[in-house]
Amino acid sequence: MQFDFKRFHIRSMNAADEQERAAINLELKALYASLNEEEQKEFNTQLQLFLTKEMGRIKSDYESIQGTIHQN
Repeated sequence: MQFDFKRFHIRSMNAADEQERAAINLELKALYASLNEEEQKEFNTQLQLFLTKEMGRIKSDYESIQGTIHQN
């Protein structure tokens, strides 16, 4: 089973307000609750990989921006 965390992430980033963001979070929690134990383990593994990848990307973007700022 493959989980599309990027879809949830993008929807959350583009949410109109905190209420919409909370509804998206509840949707993700409901998905998790609907899974059996093995699927929950896979969900957690995929979520950790997604978060690690996203944090690495954000760090790289930040470092690129910082390098540009310091050059100017």
